[in-house]
Amino acid sequence: MAILWLDFETRSRCDLKSAGVYNYARDPSTEVLCMSYAFDDEPVETWLPKYPFPERVANWTGQIRAHNAAFERLIFWHVLDIPFALTQFFCTATQARANCLPGSLEDIGRALSSKMKKDHRGAQLIRQLSIPKADGTFNNDPELMAEMIRYCEQDVRAMREISKAMRILSDTELADYHVNERINDRGVRVDVPLCEAAVRYAEAELQDIEQIVTDVTRGMITSVRSPRMREWVLARVGPEAKKLMTVYKDGESKFSIDKTVRANLLAMDNPDELPADVAEVVQCADDLWASSVAKFKRLANLAGQDARVRGAFVFAGGSATGRASSYGAQVHNFTRKCHKEPEAVRQALVRGHSIVPRYGIRVTDVLKSMLRPALVPAKGNVYVVADWNAIEARATAWLSADRTAEDVLNVFRVGGDIYKREAAGIYRTDVSKITDEQRQIGKVAILSLGFAGGIGAFGNMARAYGVTMSESDAQRIVDAWRRANGWAVRYWQKLEEAYTRAMRNVNHEFRAGRVAYLFDGQHLWYALPSGRVLCYPFARLDEDGVSYLKAAWKPAADATEWPRARLWKGLATENITQAVANDLLREALRELDRRGLQTVLHVHDEIVLECPVDAAEAVAETLVEVMCAAPSWAEGFPLRAEVKVMQRYGK
Repeated sequence: MAILWLDFETRSRCDLKSAGVYNYARDPSTEVLCMSYAFDDEPVETWLPKYPFPERVANWTGQIRAHNAAFERLIFWHVLDIPFALTQFFCTATQARANCLPGSLEDIGRALSSKMKKDHRGAQLIRQLSIPKADGTFNNDPELMAEMIRYCEQDVRAMREISKAMRILSDTELADYHVNERINDRGVRVDVPLCEAAVRYAEAELQDIEQIVTDVTRGMITSVRSPRMREWVLARVGPEAKKLMTVYKDGESKFSIDKTVRANLLAMDNPDELPADVAEVVQCADDLWASSVAKFKRLANLAGQDARVRGAFVFAGGSATGRASSYGAQVHNFTRKCHKEPEAVRQALVRGHSIVPRYGIRVTDVLKSMLRPALVPAKGNVYVVADWNAIEARATAWLSADRTAEDVLNVFRVGGDIYKREAAGIYRTDVSKITDEQRQIGKVAILSLGFAGGIGAFGNMARAYGVTMSESDAQRIVDAWRRANGWAVRYWQKLEEAYTRAMRNVNHEFRAGRVAYLFDGQHLWYALPSGRVLCYPFARLDEDGVSYLKAAWKPAADATEWPRARLWKGLATENITQAVANDLLREALRELDRRGLQTVLHVHDEIVLECPVDAAEAVAETLVEVMCAAPSWAEGFPLRAEVKVMQRYGK
């Protein structure tokens, strides 16, 4: 295959980081500094705007490879006015992520190299040449420009070398990448006045929060972002609260005040364990760290002239699973909680009216509940939204290929209540006799224990659902769930045996359920039923088990080796389940794209289409049909999707 490798260096008065690549490329001040390129294995050349554009590049009809290729594509389209087809572009950052490596070109090099020194020169050159000075003019220093050209040319060489060393994207993966880019190009419309109003309310709320913390702690803590806040809380809580603050990382315990810990502490109803003043500080921390101000600001900044935010999705951004991640708009991190009266709240915000206590106890809670409703279809359109029902519970049972897991799958096939089924197994009684309280226990159990979770996972999930019990009772439920779901325990163990045996037997395949592992002497690969392959890169087997290079982690500036993570049976189960759920999503998005339907969002296991009001019923039927049609590789996988039509995005 003939390949054109290339990289642009540009400059603009538009700030790329805050405005996003789509607005940056469309900004009138954006211009090309240089374009370095190479055809196949030919030497790298550089074009400068003072010369005629190379005809061989302009007339190219083959594949174009670039790192984070959306940038190069948009520069061609909007700055140089060269209409290359989207399908010509191949993103080497996507290729890296699909191989479970870091997405940054520099980070790939650092991860693959034994020399971990970080090269900051490229960033320095960009600051000096690509960003305007205080007076709005640009630095035109010829020596710096010559260095920039050398740097750009080296990036092309490095990209070409790294891309050739990695597994190539399959035709299906490349097609799915192009579907992702069409969704990014389409964008999702934002209610900009709502976002701007929310920012004003949030900023005032944050000042109030910091003042409350200062007053309650008598000046000892002036910001809940301070590391001292955790120590202040730790010194004032009881022994049970200290247990809740204990977390484990790489086998070592430490105290934390993260989101889960805060939720667990606030769920306690014991002033001896969590005194009132400490609870108020923890609540303030939760309000501030969960503040929506940054998200509303980001949405407003990223919105184009047509109020649409583009480029929200990073294809294969999820390490070890290939799930999409969200960039810029960060839609994957939007809370699922939505206000019951979004139109009324929106009107109050935009008009500057009071929103508490009428619409909520705290401003922060009200604003969080308006994040999803800040996304709106164009005038005359609606959103058609559907998500898969209990997709992970279905996938894990199906993937185990265990005969007794058919009992679980049959509950889904006949539309039964899986939470009652789990409770019946735990309490050893008939489904018809399960109470509401017992059903809640069944729900907590399946959500927390499916990926080899233990008493800690069960306890955390139980508290999140308002269920409290003693440690001994929790342990009995964990044991009872595992007895009732022997297929799951066997599946976890088979996975661990398969990947461990693969590590000990290079280039030999070992299966567990519907998944196969193979260690090629460097990477531990696993093949999904769809045929897609993923890996744990640079895997090692030692006395503590299997470890691998963790692409999603960033090393410290003085690190000598890229951070590593440890593989265990629960993580393996979770990775496989989420990867297969993502395969189903990819299949559905590809089919919807083929049918010409307009996907604007996909959030975890949910798909959002935009269509005219009068087409909503037909589009809803099609969406459910597509999502419930099991691909050929997923025979026997019971799928169910629930659909809604919305005027604003919600849950």
